[in-house]
Amino acid sequence: MKTYFFLFLIILFFISKDASISFSEYPWTHNSTKSDTIANNIPVPNGYIRTKVSENSFQHWLRNLPLKDNKSAVYLYNGEKKFNQSAHFAVINIDVGNKDLQQCADAVIRLRAEYLYSIGNYDAIHFNFTSGHAAYFKKWIDGFRPIVKGNNVDWDKIEKHDSSYRNFRKYLNIVFSYAGSYSLSKELKPISTGEMKIGDVFIKGGFPGHAVIVVDIATHTETGKKIFLIAQSYMPAQDIHILNNIINRKLNPWYDEDFGNNLLTPEWIFKANQLKRFNTD
Repeated sequence: MKTYFFLFLIILFFISKDASISFSEYPWTHNSTKSDTIANNIPVPNGYIRTKVSENSFQHWLRNLPLKDNKSAVYLYNGEKKFNQSAHFAVINIDVGNKDLQQCADAVIRLRAEYLYSIGNYDAIHFNFTSGHAAYFKKWIDGFRPIVKGNNVDWDKIEKHDSSYRNFRKYLNIVFSYAGSYSLSKELKPISTGEMKIGDVFIKGGFPGHAVIVVDIATHTETGKKIFLIAQSYMPAQDIHILNNIINRKLNPWYDEDFGNNLLTPEWIFKANQLKRFNTD
């Protein structure tokens, strides 16, 4: 009897261990399943296949982001529905918070930081404030907090060491408060549309500016041409959502890489030369 009980404890340990690993990939939600993902819910058009990506990569992580159900509306941070409900094809199952912080560039920062946190790469989590000062999560973990006075930022150790997810989210709220499209644009490196891969960002840095992130790519089996999906938040802070293709309804929600000089999205127009990439990719 003791032997069976011991075996039961071992099995229970490994089941719970696997569950924690699954949760750690997308720690803001407990109920995401394979059937809820971008990859499983948004099919590619005939003749296309999804590009191959490494299993532990940012690209794989984005492609498998959980989605809300197909009829979900986009909600603002205050619980109200967004006025324009025609811009989105699907809504990513990720919280927006209860403050007007997680806007366009902040959503890109959120997704990038969440991935790095999920794999335990805390050293790589750092973003610049609009002032140009760097905000390192590792420094935040060690209890340092920014003291912002105008364009000056000093870091004082006022908290104890804490690498919890809750503390990570506090760090992100500070980044959202002092960073934006202007600062993020300066951190990213320009690339050509022909080099595009999942995780790249169309971004116009400014006041206002805007940013959308490529969350999936597929390739035509004969021509090799790429199509891609893009996601955004916007102003005011709102659910991150997959954008409709308002130009090519037959391809919707996919976008053709040969879009010319201007990428027309439902709420912004980007230039082809505004495609950029995180420097660590």
